[in-house]
Amino acid sequence: MTEVSDAYAFEGRTMLDRDGDKIGKIDDVYEDKHSGRPEWALVNTGLFGTKKTFVPLRGAQPTGEDVRVPLEKAHVKDAPGIDADGELSESEERELFTHYDLAYETDGDASAGNGHDVSGPTTDDAMTRSEEELRVGTERRETGRARLRKYVVTETEQRTVPVRREEVRVEREPITEANAGQALDGPEISEDEHEVVLHEERPVVEKDVVAKERVRLSAEERTDEETVSEDLRKERIETDGDTPA
Repeated sequence: MTEVSDAYAFEGRTMLDRDGDKIGKIDDVYEDKHSGRPEWALVNTGLFGTKKTFVPLRGAQPTGEDVRVPLEKAHVKDAPGIDADGELSESEERELFTHYDLAYETDGDASAGNGHDVSGPTTDDAMTRSEEELRVGTERRETGRARLRKYVVTETEQRTVPVRREEVRVEREPITEANAGQALDGPEISEDEHEVVLHEERPVVEKDVVAKERVRLSAEERTDEETVSEDLRKERIETDGDTPA
């Protein structure tokens, strides 16, 4: 049995199931309104702790900084959703007891290890038959990450460019009446030199940065179907005795 002092120290601790898997963070502790003993832990569950689930504190034990309960995580995950408004009604508490297969008594003795079936001989002459029903939902979880990475590569590009170049060409022309004046304007015998400046074109390369395209990542949602299976317990009622039914 969980000690009262231990249970009130559970707030803020992580709750583990019987196999050591994390269930969630304990947000609050609810006590039985008749006995005053801690009876339920309000646990933040779900993918990001956004769901609040009631978990019974019967058999809960501190394990280091955590708290372990004798339940399976999947059983807690399927617990009925009940608003955490500070108090559980009798119908809400009965619904929780039914889900966790705990005996329920109207006197609210949450610490009782054995009680009477609400449909048993201590109530009336009828027996209630119950079944577990499968309730299937979905939860969102991270399956991977995709990222864009930009890097620089160097490629060699060749272009053919026409270039012009000047070359020296020697031209000879005979003396004629038309050019005799220029040809004989000077000393008869002398030394002289003429210079011609030659030019050529060379390729000149410049690089411009030009934006080509925009690239982004987006998540596309696709709906598939998956089949799940779970063992469900169902109560059966049969007659037994010496008198034919």
